[in-house]
Amino acid sequence: MSSTQTREIGIIMNGVSGRMGYRQHLVRSILAIRDQGGIVLSDGSRVTVRPLLVGRNEQKLAEIAAEHGIEDYTTDLDAALADPMWEIYADFLVTKARATAIRKAIAAGKAIYTEKPTAESLEEALELASLAKAAGIKTGVVHDKLYLPGLQKLKRLIDSGFFGRILSVRGEFGYWVFEGDWQPAQRPSWNYRTEDGGGIISDMFPHWNYVLENLFGEVKSVYAQAAVHIADRWDENGEHYNATAEDAAYGIFEIEGGIVAEINSSWTVRVNRDELVEFQVDGTHGSAVVGLFGCKIQPRNATPKPVWNPDLEDTRDYDADWQQVPTNDVFLNGFRQQWEEYLESYVLGTDYAFDLLAGARGVQFAEAGLSSSAEGRKIVLNPLSLA
Repeated sequence: MSSTQTREIGIIMNGVSGRMGYRQHLVRSILAIRDQGGIVLSDGSRVTVRPLLVGRNEQKLAEIAAEHGIEDYTTDLDAALADPMWEIYADFLVTKARATAIRKAIAAGKAIYTEKPTAESLEEALELASLAKAAGIKTGVVHDKLYLPGLQKLKRLIDSGFFGRILSVRGEFGYWVFEGDWQPAQRPSWNYRTEDGGGIISDMFPHWNYVLENLFGEVKSVYAQAAVHIADRWDENGEHYNATAEDAAYGIFEIEGGIVAEINSSWTVRVNRDELVEFQVDGTHGSAVVGLFGCKIQPRNATPKPVWNPDLEDTRDYDADWQQVPTNDVFLNGFRQQWEEYLESYVLGTDYAFDLLAGARGVQFAEAGLSSSAEGRKIVLNPLSLA
């Protein structure tokens, strides 16, 4: 294909009426790629995208399509999957509905790109990965946190050897989600019902798995404590319901090389940090604190020497001992950047690491977190593979 030719790839986008599917995947990724005329691949060829919106509410789909100049939308997923014009199936549904739809898409021979978790159980996640492998289908699972500017700066520090030997990782994620009585909740109510696929472990632990394994190494074990801190909540219609899914989880994870990671995830915490998520990485030669965007460091030769003395007030400004890492690169929206990488891999037929097997490891991680909390013990993770 010459550089003057453009290949148009049809993408079935199922679940774009939801917040994440609409804002990050449709508007900020696929439409951004379409509106700039596509992307130029490493072989010099150009591809662009054509979305087909799929959902249950035809009126809402029509409104989204009209607002963004999209020609194609339907409530008939089966018909969309049967049409060879549409090459990729992209899934942004609630978790309970995801595996059924992906199974249909694999049977139809479509390439797969999906949000996580990929399924409700490890058994089902591995089944999907095996089906896709047997069908020779390219698959991709969203790993958006790796593309955050803060974590890309952290990756650069790791690759440069800044830390020396990494000792530990401490993560804090979360914010206060209102109960919904005197102020509407800023998350959908299904997040707090186990029967609807809710819970912060299934939502966030797959993220922590790929962050840890791609930045620091393979996760060997999981120890977690889940909690339903607030049982009384009110839904979108102002109706009271009992929360059955955990709204907070506290985890300790062993990583290859002796690294210990501790990550707290909570929708019942008031923020007293620079960003909604922060990780502190400590190593023999230096430390770093990173968030969504920021990254600050403290090398060994600039580390203060505190002395514990409860009888005297400590007036040292410890925050001032950290140095900001400059933003000396241009960072794309993470969802869009991964979409572009997946599309290039799909067109050129190259290996793609963030596939359904990687997604299954995230489900395994979350499942281990739930089991650990229920059983009060550490869960050792067995390596996953496909027959």
